[in-house]
Amino acid sequence: MNPIQNENIEIQMLLEAIHQKYGYNFKDYANAHTKRRLRHRLNISNMNNYAAMMHRVLYDEDFFNLLLLDLSINVTEMFRNPLVYKKIRRELIPLLKTYAFIKIWHAGCSAGQEVYSMSILLEEEGMKHRSQIYATDFNELILDKAKKGIYPLDVMKSYTGNYQQSGGKKDFSDYYTADYNHVILRQSLKEKVLFSAHNLVTDGVFGEMNLILCRNVLIYFNRQLQNRVLNLFYDSLCPGGYLCLGSKESLKFTEVEDKFEPIAGRHRIYKKSRLP
Repeated sequence: MNPIQNENIEIQMLLEAIHQKYGYNFKDYANAHTKRRLRHRLNISNMNNYAAMMHRVLYDEDFFNLLLLDLSINVTEMFRNPLVYKKIRRELIPLLKTYAFIKIWHAGCSAGQEVYSMSILLEEEGMKHRSQIYATDFNELILDKAKKGIYPLDVMKSYTGNYQQSGGKKDFSDYYTADYNHVILRQSLKEKVLFSAHNLVTDGVFGEMNLILCRNVLIYFNRQLQNRVLNLFYDSLCPGGYLCLGSKESLKFTEVEDKFEPIAGRHRIYKKSRLP
């Protein structure tokens, strides 16, 4: 058996140990992503192989929490891909305004930047008082960070540029206060936002949503898991509800392709068909 085969077996055993000990299932994540993140932790921890890492995972929960952060998908920013938010503002919001109350689910919300972006958008469109945002992630450590709404000061220049390109109506600095090397988002942005743990790999339907945003998360899943999650989103949307995916994701060649209508294909915004 060659070294690559041995390594693959060790990784599968490590992922099985994580599943058995802590309940997190990474076995259907894309192999390239999983290997890259595990190799990063292996190198900086000065371990010889994944068998040694498995032993430490089983007996050192602090180390496991570090590894969990590695395996989590935490790459995001406020008003990421701003033209998507402009499209939502100009085309979806007028339609959503016809509802007495709307529910929005940010699935895989990471540290909350896109959640607060939506909160700002809803406030500026006069919809905050009749909306509820549900922000979920499987990693409760990153959820705690999201709840605080504190971000590095040095990213605010790019966030401001995103906000302006998205069609923002105010001065972006109105939404935060600077404190040394960090900014603290305005407390009111947390109103109508509920952060909670939800694992797309294992958990079920999440309410009846008018809009679901899950951007650049599915690219880290294999095809089987992608289809499971997309069916979960379909079942979690009300008839005529909207799904917004990431720029590198698409419904083409998935099990739900025929169950959605492209609304803004270039921006990966889809509408659930009213009939199955």
